[in-house]
Amino acid sequence: MAILTTTRSKEVAISEQLNLTVSLRGTREVRNNCQIFHLIGQLDAFSEPTFQKIISGYISDKANKIVLDLSQIDFIDSSGLGALVRIAKQVENVKGKMQIVTNPRVTQTVKMVRLEKFLKLQNSLDEALKNV
Repeated sequence: MAILTTTRSKEVAISEQLNLTVSLRGTREVRNNCQIFHLIGQLDAFSEPTFQKIISGYISDKANKIVLDLSQIDFIDSSGLGALVRIAKQVENVKGKMQIVTNPRVTQTVKMVRLEKFLKLQNSLDEALKNV
């Protein structure tokens, strides 16, 4: 279900629920030609295949500005990190840009494998939108 809204700055946002898994929920919002995916829960071996398939399905030459909002992710494992890397590479292949909004738990996990620069981590949605 998509919802159209108008904000004070007159930008139009489209929001829709994503059909992910029991442990990973989310919404997709389109704002100023940028796709923002707000995710809640666990990005792990169980949720990774569905996450990868759904997010990848939204990426194209014309829809190549992506923000993954992981600020509400409680847990991420190596499968989740692998999915983030594959999505980042897919965005690069269509000459797009991707930013990830993170929280301390996700940041720590990403830094453990030294992917923080490649995955372009940001502390807030506003920061991510400025850099995409």
